[in-house]
Amino acid sequence: MLKSIYSNTTGNIELWAILVCSMVSIILGFVIAFTHMKTSKYSKNFLVTLTVLPILVNAVMIMVNGSLGTSVAIVGALSLVRFRSIPGTSKEILSVFFAMTIGLSLGMGHIFFACIVTVLTSFSIFLFSKMKFFETGNQERILKVTVPENLDYTNMFEDIFEKYTKQVELESVKTTNMGSLFELHYRVVFDKTKNEKEFLDEIRVKNGNLKISFSHPLDATEI
Repeated sequence: MLKSIYSNTTGNIELWAILVCSMVSIILGFVIAFTHMKTSKYSKNFLVTLTVLPILVNAVMIMVNGSLGTSVAIVGALSLVRFRSIPGTSKEILSVFFAMTIGLSLGMGHIFFACIVTVLTSFSIFLFSKMKFFETGNQERILKVTVPENLDYTNMFEDIFEKYTKQVELESVKTTNMGSLFELHYRVVFDKTKNEKEFLDEIRVKNGNLKISFSHPLDATEI
């Protein structure tokens, strides 16, 4: 049942087998994209990438005559180009490798195996996305606050942090606007029982209503 539909003879792959695997690649790629769409924030371009990636990996496998080592090296290098300039989230990387795995399976002619893996993996992603088991209960955020250069920022927001957060760490400080401003980068664990707007309003009062950014860490932010 899990045997490849391709001929065992190297380089001798029938046209009908290539067409069947290519069609299944597109269908399963769409399933992968749909799974990502329903469990994460997304962009249209990324969903198109997930849909098309399996058939491209399938094509690479056929071109290298089913050599798994060569195929993984080539496809791995190509698929990770996206993350050289734009950092990918953990879910995006998972989806990319999901699509690659299905493409590799189909490239070797294992249609039934690819379908089983797609169904089980998609179900697992849906299930774990809905579960609260892995949630920490903490609201970790990245806080960026701009302050004038003449203010001592060392303990400037200490009373506010004690009131609204459980943990605070100053990660970096950099100058902006020709050195007339400081930009402070904090990693904070926000107390979810507190009001987020009141927290930001109190910071605004102390920093002179200059720019404030309050966001989730990169790994928790979806496209």
